[in-house]
Amino acid sequence: MPHERNDVRRAYDRIADDYLAERNGSDEESEDIALLAEFHGHLPDDARVLDAGCGAGRPIAELLATHTNLVGVDFSREQVARARENVPEGQFCQADMTALGLTDEAFDGICAYHSVIHVPTDEHPDVASEFYRLLRPGGHLLLTVGSTAWEGSNDDWLGTGVEMHWSVPSPDESVTTLENAGFDVLWRQTVNDVLGGDTCFVLARKLDPEDYNQ
Repeated sequence: MPHERNDVRRAYDRIADDYLAERNGSDEESEDIALLAEFHGHLPDDARVLDAGCGAGRPIAELLATHTNLVGVDFSREQVARARENVPEGQFCQADMTALGLTDEAFDGICAYHSVIHVPTDEHPDVASEFYRLLRPGGHLLLTVGSTAWEGSNDDWLGTGVEMHWSVPSPDESVTTLENAGFDVLWRQTVNDVLGGDTCFVLARKLDPEDYNQ
């Protein structure tokens, strides 16, 4: 549904400052952000990491940039502009997650916090395939998949008067999509997110050719 995807992009353009204000208050010790520590533990030194759906860069891109060579992408031009200001250590560009156009096997890790859930469900396999293509063998993916299946919108999200859309498969469906793309799903955890209540995250790994020889 191209019109819905464009509605999401325009909505994030319009609420860029409101959304940043909400995420700026996120605590590094909050359950969802604390998952970054385990993700980082799987990365090599001088890792190159993609933040897919980086928003305005806070808090995820900002935290990643302190330990990694960070590239951030977002569908929203306004979000990208703010990320460049907020996280000058990173590199940011506007891009569509279903076709990122970046080099194959360019990253050791990919994070996608609260972003894939805005992509229409029938395009989630395209996103999973893109993430798989971009990761080096043995690379790790940490992403939000949502805690229950739900598709719908809120016409006054965050009290901004702006409508936002979500497309959230069940956790089982999301795991199957990742496995079909070639990932080994290491775990899934349901944690608290300050904006959305209980939220499910998945940590997955792109298998290394050596794994098949063991």
